[in-house]
Amino acid sequence: MDTDVIVVGAGPTGLLLAGDLATAGARVTVLEKRPAGLSNLTRAFAVHARSLEVLDARGLADELLPQGTPVRSLRLLQRLTLDLGDLPSRFGYVLIAPQYEVERLLRRRAEAAGAVFRHDTAVTGLTQDDDGVTVTAADGSTVRGAYLVGTDGSRSTVREAVGIPFPGHAVIRSMVLADVRLARRPDDVLTVAAENDSLGFLAPFGDGWYRFIGWHGNRDVGEDVPVDLDEVRAVARATLHDDYGMTEARFLSRFHADERQAPTYRAGRVLLAGDAAHVHSPAGGLGMNTGLQDAANLGWKLAAGLRLPAGARDALLDSYEAERHPVGRQVLRVSGGILRIATIPGPVAAAARRAVVGAVSHVAPVRRRAALTVSALGVAYRRPRGAHPLVGSRARDLPLEGGTRLAEALRAGRFVLVAPAGAPAADLPAALGEVDRAERVEARRTDGGATTLLVRPDGYVAGAD
Repeated sequence: MDTDVIVVGAGPTGLLLAGDLATAGARVTVLEKRPAGLSNLTRAFAVHARSLEVLDARGLADELLPQGTPVRSLRLLQRLTLDLGDLPSRFGYVLIAPQYEVERLLRRRAEAAGAVFRHDTAVTGLTQDDDGVTVTAADGSTVRGAYLVGTDGSRSTVREAVGIPFPGHAVIRSMVLADVRLARRPDDVLTVAAENDSLGFLAPFGDGWYRFIGWHGNRDVGEDVPVDLDEVRAVARATLHDDYGMTEARFLSRFHADERQAPTYRAGRVLLAGDAAHVHSPAGGLGMNTGLQDAANLGWKLAAGLRLPAGARDALLDSYEAERHPVGRQVLRVSGGILRIATIPGPVAAAARRAVVGAVSHVAPVRRRAALTVSALGVAYRRPRGAHPLVGSRARDLPLEGGTRLAEALRAGRFVLVAPAGAPAADLPAALGEVDRAERVEARRTDGGATTLLVRPDGYVAGAD
């Protein structure tokens, strides 16, 4: 073997996964077809609360915060705003920060942990056998590893090579994307409009440039048709009702948004994560966030699986799909629902919009559930029959003895056994088998809670008593 795990794709999902694996002691090689350096192809700007918790558990959140702007209310539809200030998290907001800032921190962490990067390396094929996976690159070179994870986007070469289908369809065509300078600054950090067959999004890079993404149903042309600044201005006026004096453009493009999900995330020793496994509309800003959380779930399982016998290893890796596939399906429903309610014209759609806005705006439980769903703080995994009710739920960032927090204890990449102050550490049964008890860190909670928790490296409860 040249390496333990091959990661194809150096976007946020692949970078977080590579860092987690390398931190756990696995040999990791990342193959990326793009040249080294920050990419202007970033589309993600929203880092939601659960993703900030994931970054916090890796010591990166506090460094990312100054690179973005926290927004404590998120507008999803016209006249519908979600208040995020009451979220049960250290991060009661969505951070507006360009994707390349997230990638920069994750790349540095992965390299420091020992991950090896090979850029300008386009994967053209792969073969697998009972012992490993061999990847062939465009330059004729090969890399062999025990496992391979495809994090190479919606047009995943890895997914196609192992024959996993990607059913779905395009939900928006001929979206325009542009990096522009503005003569007038918008009133809000994040400017969003979605109504009456149109969609507009405007967010700052933080260096004087803004990213605009827009779609107007009256304009449907092929992706090969060039985009100019006049068209971008026109779409901005149609969607945001203002072009803010757009002047210079450094990047112009046209693309479409799909709703697709792979029916399985695993084919033997090959796994999928992020956009290679699921893609959806940009509504809600859920794409990068879902991929980061895929990686957090898979990383510790794959690292542990390298040390386990075949039966236990396969059961652990199968739990990745069992837990994350339903989450991907929910994200498609949520983003697709927001988009359809916002953009479908006609009186029936208008009535549905009013009903949704009314329910979310005026019914507190519905409003709270919507905020938990969009932020991903409400994601929980199915617990085994008879298990403690907390098993499978996200662990709160508990205060610990010594003035630390659970997120800080998780930075070692191990399980954390959190017992009440002054109580002996119990030997808890674990939901996913003996691996959950290996190499654990022990800590004492200081919030007065009486429950002992065994917390997985991804921040979810594996056992409780």
